[in-house]
Amino acid sequence: MTPDNRAARLKNKEILIGVCGGIAAYKTAELVSALVKLGARPTVLMTEAATKLVAPKTFEALTRRAVALSMWDANFVHPHIELARQADVFCVAPATANIMAKAAYGLADDLMSSTILAFTGKLILAPAMNSAMWNKPATQRNLRQLIDDGCLVVGPDDGRLSCGESGVGRMAAPEAILDAICAAFGDAA
Repeated sequence: MTPDNRAARLKNKEILIGVCGGIAAYKTAELVSALVKLGARPTVLMTEAATKLVAPKTFEALTRRAVALSMWDANFVHPHIELARQADVFCVAPATANIMAKAAYGLADDLMSSTILAFTGKLILAPAMNSAMWNKPATQRNLRQLIDDGCLVVGPDDGRLSCGESGVGRMAAPEAILDAICAAFGDAA
């Protein structure tokens, strides 16, 4: 997709970006930066584990918006509802096995899972985890349920993993995730 086509689809769109605690979280900064450059209006939501890998200030600097961190965030009255309602698309990158399991079963015990449950639009997941976790029957069962529920899944890719092993589990490239976000909007208006 050309930059002009991307910009036409994304201009002024509210994109919620969920960042979970996978080492691939650092790649999400590149995705958020690209969204901003294309005229989208991303808001970032992070799990506590994600903040151990990438500082929320990184995303605040890129988006010029507060990063949502908990159900008790002072920037929002009802963060899970407000975030879900303002977003045109919700993309979780990286999507860990944990958040995929919560989403598949409708669990809502933190801001990320509660926002996923409250969101009624197109949900895009970019899984990232060790190959053993990805190939586990439970993860594959959760994946099938999420796809049946209408989630779009991008990746994971095959390659070198942070643990030093190689296999399926790498988060898709930010470029591929960006294409999936654009595709969620169909033809530009």
